[in-house]
Parts: sequence; structure tokens; C-alpha cells
Amino acid sequence: MEIAKRHESQYARSLIEASLDPLVTINPEGKITDMNQATANITGITREKLTGTDFFDYFTEPQKAREVYQEVFAKGSVADSPLTLRHKDGKLTDVKFNGSVYRDDRGNVLGVVIVARDVTEQKRIATELIEAKVFAELATEIAEEAKSKAESATRIAEDAVKAKQQFLSNMSHEIRTPMNAIIGFTKVVLKTELTTKQKEYLSAIKISGDALIVLINDILDLAKVDAGKMTFMQTPFKMSLSISAMLHLFETKIQEKNLELVTKYDNQIPEVLVGDPVRLHQIILNLVSNAVKFTNEGTITVSVDLLKQDEETASIEFSVKDTGIGIAENKIEEIFENFQQASSGTSRLYGGTGLGLAIVKQLVEPQGGTIRVESIIDQGTTFSFVLNFLKTKAEAELVEGVMELDTEIPDIKILVVEDIRLNQLLMKTLLDDFGFGCELAANGKIAIEKLRNDSFDVILMDLQMPEMNGFEATEYIRNTLKSQIPIIALTADVTTVDLAKCKAVGMSDYIAKPVDERLLYSKIVGSVKKALIGKAKEPIPEVAEQIKCIDLAYLNTRTKSNPTLMLEMISLYLEQTPPLITAMKKTFAEKNWNSMQSAVHKLIPSFSIVGINKDFESMAKKVHDYAGAQQQSLEISDMVRKLEKVCLQACHELKAESLIIKNKTS
Repeated sequence: MEIAKRHESQYARSLIEASLDPLVTINPEGKITDMNQATANITGITREKLTGTDFFDYFTEPQKAREVYQEVFAKGSVADSPLTLRHKDGKLTDVKFNGSVYRDDRGNVLGVVIVARDVTEQKRIATELIEAKVFAELATEIAEEAKSKAESATRIAEDAVKAKQQFLSNMSHEIRTPMNAIIGFTKVVLKTELTTKQKEYLSAIKISGDALIVLINDILDLAKVDAGKMTFMQTPFKMSLSISAMLHLFETKIQEKNLELVTKYDNQIPEVLVGDPVRLHQIILNLVSNAVKFTNEGTITVSVDLLKQDEETASIEFSVKDTGIGIAENKIEEIFENFQQASSGTSRLYGGTGLGLAIVKQLVEPQGGTIRVESIIDQGTTFSFVLNFLKTKAEAELVEGVMELDTEIPDIKILVVEDIRLNQLLMKTLLDDFGFGCELAANGKIAIEKLRNDSFDVILMDLQMPEMNGFEATEYIRNTLKSQIPIIALTADVTTVDLAKCKAVGMSDYIAKPVDERLLYSKIVGSVKKALIGKAKEPIPEVAEQIKCIDLAYLNTRTKSNPTLMLEMISLYLEQTPPLITAMKKTFAEKNWNSMQSAVHKLIPSFSIVGINKDFESMAKKVHDYAGAQQQSLEISDMVRKLEKVCLQACHELKAESLIIKNKTS
């Protein structure tokens, strides 16, 4: 028993000495009874001379220090009281004073334990920040009168841009919602038995609807550019498959005009590259659409060539060549401007807004690319642009290709979450044609109830709905139901759709309305395949050797390689850590922030003792701060999971180390 007490005492001393913050014990009379080396360092006075002296004499404000000390006795503890410690040479150190009383076995107060955390650097930064703010405010005041007119004009302009954005956003949604039904049901009816005249009329409706959607897309894309909302993703994708799938969409139009489409693809291009396939599609789609529009006979050639590459990047040139009407030399510079076409009669003869090429330029140049054009009247035009892509060894994300309808995955069951009855009927009709099962939910709440009682393969999720919108429903499905079911976002409002937000809440993919039925089929089947592949991979255990997470160098130093003491400390770690991890997880799940903070607080000192990487100690401190602020976030969930993993791995490794030490001493 005596040996155990001695070991426990040595263990406690090791923890005290490991602290970089001054730690002092004081009796009821205010005299120092014990301290760690950090206290001697910060005051410049040896332990022997500190012992028995008045604790308050080492602060710049002794009376304030005494009051805080008395507060500890009155309340039992005190936290983060600001004071300043004085070194014997005059150097001052700003500290946060934390203290609590300690008692004997009968509950009698024996004294106070004080920890003084050094916040000098934090205070300096805060002071500099305040000074910077003061100077900035002074500068603002000096310039304010001169800038008032300009600021007023800017506000008016910003309000106008916001009003325009809101108007376009609303109009996008309001126009696309009925257009989705018009175009969708037209396609459905065209598949049925019809007379020649009926087919002719319905085809005219479809062509007009498609033309209207192109106009809407051009105007909305221009609005995105004006508002600075055009963003570019960095996603691994297979370029050859991506371009092939996109060109597939033009087959019908090209056949209608008796044109020939030629594709030339350089096989030296790396299979998987990192870039923005959606924006690349948009650029090529605009250029090919232009080529088809202005070419009445001949060939459209799409070429993709590798210009150069190194270990990290590949520079690729894309070109779209047609045998169409051509562009006059004096008009070439103008065609990239908003609402400009090669001649005044172009819009009347061929239609369009004159925005397509302006948008192409705005998509190429912000990515660091260049675009050029060569043209001869009545012979044709070639548009070429160059973009750089990163190389990667990662697997490509699901290609947004268009698959032919097949039955390779039978019995697919879809949950359609959509509030507009007309769109519900359209989606059900399309899914019935695919041979998929379908259930409908008018909002996110109904969808969640259906998920509790039934299973589905894919969810098609509208974003704007009453009761609970698509973002809220997806977040609930991922975080509360813990479901990884593929969720494909459906929306008519392409101005305000934030792809990053869709991804952040856990959506798997995205389709804009009006929905292209073949693209819809492709995304559904692709999502189901991806989910099946993921499930197939789950049971495979990790065979890769784990990197060791503990380093007992610190423990060796502190225990002077005493095997008995080392075993005692390892034993204490193994005894204390698993319950703390369990408590951390449980209190996090229950949102019991105070208890969670307490559990993490007890966990933090152990990281340095067993030599776990300092990043995890910092992570634990972040979790501690999150819990203190009672903040819920996806980040804290991930950190709790990582802390659990590393601590359990440390326990496993420490058990092995314990056996090694025992074998050496036996």
C-alpha cells in the first residue's frame, strides 16, 4: 500500500512538472507551500526562496491577487482572472489565474491550488488588433466625407444588383417549374402512338421549349458572372468519357440537320484529371451549340489535344471547328461581348441572345485559360481554348455520362421529394418508363417519415419546399438517421444553387430542371452502382500496417526509465482513458456540453504523457473549446471520432509495451 501511494505521488508530481504553466499550492495564510519548475522560471526565484513567502508579493497588483485568492475560498474555485506576474528582473508576464481549494480526507480546506496560464502573447496580439482598429477608424473618419457620395452610389448599385439577382432567381424558379412539366410531358407524349400532325405540333412545342430554356440559361449565367458567383470546382474526372457523354446530347440535332460530327481525342491525355467538368461541359456545349446553329451542311469537328505536361499538370487544347457561315474579320473581337452577334440579322435568322460566347470567355479566362477564334466567311469557324488541369492518382468521381436504358440493376426504388403536383406526376411518369419503383413525398418531413418505415435506393430531392426544404431534409438524413442513401438534388433555381452547400449537407449529385430524362436515368443508375460498390468494399478489413501513434520517450525521461513506475503510469492510462472516451462520445451525442467539456479536459494531459502527436492534443483542446461554447458542427463530430480512434489505438499499443516491459523485468 505504501509503495502504491508513493507511486501515485510520483505520478502526480510528473504531471505537475510536465505543465508549462506555473502551478502553486498556497496555505490559508497565503504562504506558498509547493510549486513546479515553471513557477521558478517565471519569477526568476528558486523554489527554496519561494517556499514560505507571501504569494501575493509576486504580482504587480498584490491586493487584486489577494481578492482573487479570497474569492477561491468563498466560491471553491475561480477561472480566468487576469493578473500580471513580475520576474525578479522586472519582466512582466500577463496570466489568467485559475484556482480551486483542496481538502483533507475529512473535507477540511487545507489551501488553494493555483494555475497561472501565460497569455502575454495573446494580450499583445489583442492590443495590436485594437490599435489597428483605432487607426483604421481614424483613417475611415478622415476619408468618410470625401467618400460619402461614392459610397452612396455604391450602395445604390449594390441594391440594384441584389434586386436583379433576386428577380432573376425568382424568375428562374417560376419559369423553369412550368417549363419542366411542358418539356417533360411533351417528351412523354411523343413516345406514344400519334398522328403525323400531332407529332409535328408536339415537336414544335418541344423545340420552342428547348429554345426558351437556352435563353434562360444564357441570361442566368450572365447574371452569375456579373454577381461574381461563378465558381470552379476541383474534381477528379475522366475527360474522355465526360466529353463523349456530353457530345452524345447533340446526336439528335446533328442528325436533323444532316451534319457529320467528328471527334478527335489525343490518347496521350491522362485518363483522370482534376478540374471542373461541369464548367468544361458548359464551354464545349456552348461552342458546339453555336457550331450546329450556324452550320447548314458539312462537318463539325471537336478536337482535344495534349499540348504539354509535367509531373503535376497537363495543358490541353480544345477546339470546335465547323463548316458554317463564318464570321467577318472586323466582327471577331465583338462576338465575345454581351448581347453581340456577328450581324444584325443573325438573331432574326438563327435566334439566341448573343450571350453564349461572352459566357464562354468568362468561363475560360478565370481558370487561367485562353480562347481564340479563326474564321472565313462562308467556309467556317474554329474556336480554340486552352486549359490547365492537375494530374492525380485518385479515382474519378461518377461521370455525368448518359447511359442507354437497360435492366442491369433491377428493382430500383426511388423516393421523389417534390411539392408541386405537376412535377410529381412528371417524375413518376419518367420513372415508370425506366421501370423503377417510385413513391412521392410533398416535403422533407414526409420524406423522413417514409425513410423510417421503408427502404429506397435513391432519393430525388427538390430544394425549395414548405415545412422542411431539401437542404434541411438531407442534413437530417445524414446526421440523425445516419443514412448514406444517394440523394440527387433537383432544382429549378440555378442562380442561387450553391453546389458547395449541396455537397456540404451530404447530397450525392445535382440535376437542374427541366430534367433531361436520359441524364436522370444515368445519374440514378450511376448512384446505385456507386452505392453497391461502396457496400461491397465495407466488409474488407484494413490490412495496411498502422503507423505507431505513441512515443514513450517522454515517459522514459520522467520516470528515469523506472520500469515499475512506467508500468504504473501505463496501467493508469489504460484504466482512465476508455471511460473518458466513452463519456466524451455519450455526452456529445446527448449534447451535454458541460459533462463533455469535463471529460475532454481530463483527457488532454494524457496525450503528451504517452507521446501522442501534438496535433491530437490541439484537436482535443478545440473540442474542449467547442463544448465550452456549446457549439454543434460537423467539424466537432469528425474530431470526436478521430480522438476516439487515436486513443483506442494508443491503448492497444500501450498494452503491447506493457508486456514488453514486464518480460524485460521478469
